[in-house]
Amino acid sequence: MTTSIKTWKRMGTIVLSLTLAWGMGPIHTLSGANAASSQACGKGDHGLAATLQKGSGVEEQHLEFTDIDFLNDTTGRAGGKGFLIGTSNAGCTLQSIYTGQWQFAQLDFPNNVIGYALAQVKNSPATYLIRTNDGGSHWKRLDTPPGIQFKRIDFRNKDVGYGYTYNGAYQTKDGGLTWSKMNTPANTRAAAFATEKQGYAVVVVPGSGYQLKQTSDGGKNWSTSLRVASDTWSGADLYAQGQQVWALLYGDAGMSQQSYSLYASGNQGKNWTQVFAQSTAGGGPAPGGNSVGKGTGPANPGGHPGNMALIGDQTAYLSAGSPAAGKVGIGRSYDTGSTWKNVDLKDPGYSSRISFPSARTGWLVVTSDNSPAIYQTTDGGTTWTPKMLLRSEQD
Repeated sequence: MTTSIKTWKRMGTIVLSLTLAWGMGPIHTLSGANAASSQACGKGDHGLAATLQKGSGVEEQHLEFTDIDFLNDTTGRAGGKGFLIGTSNAGCTLQSIYTGQWQFAQLDFPNNVIGYALAQVKNSPATYLIRTNDGGSHWKRLDTPPGIQFKRIDFRNKDVGYGYTYNGAYQTKDGGLTWSKMNTPANTRAAAFATEKQGYAVVVVPGSGYQLKQTSDGGKNWSTSLRVASDTWSGADLYAQGQQVWALLYGDAGMSQQSYSLYASGNQGKNWTQVFAQSTAGGGPAPGGNSVGKGTGPANPGGHPGNMALIGDQTAYLSAGSPAAGKVGIGRSYDTGSTWKNVDLKDPGYSSRISFPSARTGWLVVTSDNSPAIYQTTDGGTTWTPKMLLRSEQD
């Protein structure tokens, strides 16, 4: 992430608060500690559940979070099926920003005014790219290349961003109005570009397993830096920032358990460390592992990975949830995978997503509909404080 982007994401609290307030309508917000000390912090659903459910168009369903995105330690948004909420005081108070047709799958705000999202509409399997110019109150659909649906987006600033499919990558330089295809190797199953020139790809080699490749010339040439043996190749996810690159390689799944491996590089893909290889009874051996495996990911047993957050050149977090165990958790490393620690949340759930604007402060949403909630940590995930709790389907 460039210095200019870091500046955008860490602007003064007052400016961010005012902008977020503008995006949410005529409300009054104060900066930082003053807001928290001058009014009582909200509890439970912050009085929003009925409003969100009525405006979301999914009244017959329970409210469900789908993603969370924070600009800094105090200001951010959480989205769900038909709604978007936000805070400018670290969750002391939460306000409704949007209710309507868009069912958010991923949020990506490069600054506090302009944001992007992947979203669906009710009763349709299609995923659309949408953009807001007012903090999230209103959204406009953007065209993507014909026949292309992104599974993940990554905007570096308001203009430059990347859209990733299951087998390729695209770049925009004009805020999503037009897209150009990035060169990726044949049989690519995941890609990530840290810069326009520096990129990475996971390639499937039938009968062999996975290969991790890198490019330093925008995809004109690719070199293989790691080979991982696997009898199955169910896909992959890649995350890259600065010197860090992380690869999630998936094996099979069964009995609500996911077999997968996590690999990390701290020198732009030149060398790799196997962080863990989670083999499961239901999914079998993890890529690069045997039936026993090597360690586990978060939310064991059989946790399914959610998303990753990379901070600086060494710190990384991974969210996960276990349908089999009914719990969620995170894994973390402060040394690019040399050491790894899993931490479970005490409260129930079976899937989750995270946003870490700094090395120790982060946010997590339980995305399963049995215990939808927002949590905050200020100690790297060791402890979590609930900031919003919605009614579960059991209530």
